[in-house]
Amino acid sequence: QGCVDHPIVLTEAVCNPLYSRQMMSELLFECYQVPKVSYGVDSLYSFYHNRRQNWPCSGLVISSGYQCTHILPVLEGRLDAKNCKRINLGGCQAAVYLQRLLQLKYPGHFAAITLSRMEEILHEHSYIAEDYIEELQKWRSPEYYENNMHKMQLPFSNKLLGSTLTSEEKQERRQQQLRRLQELNARRREEKLQLDQERLDRLLYVQELLEDGQMDQFHKALVELNMDSAEELQSYINKLSLSVEQTKQKILQAEVNIEVDVVDSKPETPDLDPLGSEQSLEDVESINEFEPLFAEEQPEVEKPVAAVQPVFNLAEYHQLFLGTERIRAPEIVFQPSLIGEDQAGIAETMQYVLERYPKEQQAILVQNVFLTGGNTMYPGLKARVQKELLEMRPFQSSFQVHVASSPVLDAWYGARDWAVEYMTREEGWITRKDYEEKGGEYLKEHCASNVYVPIRLPKQAPRTAEALAPSRAPTSSTGNPCEQA
Repeated sequence: QGCVDHPIVLTEAVCNPLYSRQMMSELLFECYQVPKVSYGVDSLYSFYHNRRQNWPCSGLVISSGYQCTHILPVLEGRLDAKNCKRINLGGCQAAVYLQRLLQLKYPGHFAAITLSRMEEILHEHSYIAEDYIEELQKWRSPEYYENNMHKMQLPFSNKLLGSTLTSEEKQERRQQQLRRLQELNARRREEKLQLDQERLDRLLYVQELLEDGQMDQFHKALVELNMDSAEELQSYINKLSLSVEQTKQKILQAEVNIEVDVVDSKPETPDLDPLGSEQSLEDVESINEFEPLFAEEQPEVEKPVAAVQPVFNLAEYHQLFLGTERIRAPEIVFQPSLIGEDQAGIAETMQYVLERYPKEQQAILVQNVFLTGGNTMYPGLKARVQKELLEMRPFQSSFQVHVASSPVLDAWYGARDWAVEYMTREEGWITRKDYEEKGGEYLKEHCASNVYVPIRLPKQAPRTAEALAPSRAPTSSTGNPCEQA
């Protein structure tokens, strides 16, 4: 129908800027034609949902979520916005810190240690230490480490093991290697024949110079060839001719019989041409790499191949051992200095907020310290907060710490309860008439809302004073003191 014909209850940030609320109200009223809307704070909705008959209406709300943590004092059922404090640390920073710790510990599994896996580890394996230093001392004991260390199995593929190949796959791979070796041998023979033939033609050309009587050019060519006499030249010609004939015979034999011949890695003739040495060495190394394959091509009975056992278990290689990381990652909300943040932790911030009140109001606030938000679901958090309060409160003073029944969903349940209870009331609802009259930044307060602070524009000075001020300025420099007075 192009509109929303029912009221809307919307959560907003603590001390939400007026401009943000104005843009949201404009969207709801102008675009969706909402009849009325109400704004509230998620952690206060959770506080509202978990209230009991014997609970005081005042308390200190500690809300720790994905991005930040808030300390919210509630007095007489209303938020005291002036003394709210925020810590820019939450579940996101803890997951990034745990990811960095494990990536430094296991650099071989850098890509497998993803942020989503770290969040899963935080939810299932991490806990808050009641005394962080004492807990670290316990982890130094090998027995404590073995009993409390958790193992995480990373995904891996068994196809990386060579022993998992079937006999048909092994035979096919062997045939491919033999075909590649055959092509390599044939190419090597052709290259060797071409080099020897070129060298032989060069030596025959020098011999023709001797037969034609061109002695100067003949002796010059002998020096270039690093030879001393015509007899040495004739000996090299004979050896090269024999090598060329043998190579031609091997090529013909390989084409007829279609079998793999191994060319002797030792040179049959002196290495006269240094240009082909690198290629020959590479070919020889490749041939030596496949030497165990030649015996399998003989027409003998093939011996059964024993199964090769892997040196180590691949599954154990893809495991993460979680030790002190279980307490180091969530500890950052109490000690932000672990990740280099120059902020105060929950305990220091809570003490700072309490000290801004008289002792009577402090005693009232600590009677209902309420923990909510997804980042408060670590085991041991309640005991840690109780320990911190015990250290900062006066001797023999009392306090109580409560945890939300469902820290993640209680904000929605609280908003639902408030909407059902206040549906027929005017308290907390902004109507379209209020929007048109007082602007989009307007807010009606209720028990789970922010405090409304209207925009205060500075008063402009009257124009008469502005006009007189510049006229008096030049006279003050020329007139006498009596006239200025």
